[in-house]
Amino acid sequence: MRRKLVVGNWKLNGNLARNKALLGEVRVGGFVEGVDIAVCPPFPYLQQAGDVLSGSGVLLGAQDVSAYQEGAYTGEVSGPMLVDLGCSYAIVGHSERRSLFGETDSRVASKVGAALAAGLTPIVCVGESHSQREHGEAEQVVAAQLESIVAAIDIKLLDRLVVAYEPVWAIGTGLTATPEQAQSMHVFIRRCLGRSGVDSDGVRILYGGSVNAGNAVQLFNEKDIDGALVGGASLVFDGFKAICEAASKASL
Repeated sequence: MRRKLVVGNWKLNGNLARNKALLGEVRVGGFVEGVDIAVCPPFPYLQQAGDVLSGSGVLLGAQDVSAYQEGAYTGEVSGPMLVDLGCSYAIVGHSERRSLFGETDSRVASKVGAALAAGLTPIVCVGESHSQREHGEAEQVVAAQLESIVAAIDIKLLDRLVVAYEPVWAIGTGLTATPEQAQSMHVFIRRCLGRSGVDSDGVRILYGGSVNAGNAVQLFNEKDIDGALVGGASLVFDGFKAICEAASKASL
């Protein structure tokens, strides 16, 4: 059985005082048996988060990573820098990066390669818009996003990926894919990777899209949902802990 993974994506939220309180709660109560847990604060707070979480078992991740290792790329943060700060994960290709900052499938693939080269585990986000789902294009869109990565990366490295299925229409909207919808897409993603030669049985596929304490249990009971990429709910400890506990129960 694949070990569940719950990742908190803080997005553009936090300050030193608020972070200290939340991270302190996560450190004391965030370790849950049978589940890997990670938090991804904004870049300026990675050092703070790493210091507070050190030795707790809770892992550190970044919300993005540069496609470049070093050089004259003002504003970029490279994979080696993130590793230097203690990061294990980097979110790549989040729908907000794609829609708001123009990241193409090709750019996402480059970032995946850079993350892997640095020793990070990329959490690769894929997903369709509401219009694409309504027009029956969801699988086509997700397949194209995956294929761009498979085409660019050494197949031997791709079993190190974590994939996060995040239907764009369910992010920050309060809408959530039904467990059946999510499971169906997770199965499709696993098949796509398998057809490309990836050992997809070992790849963890997370669900992301308004995950909360109320829907986590049903989502995690689906066979191919291996955890969650959590947005807003990760900013409130009680809600985040409840999601982690739901993942733990589903692992028993």
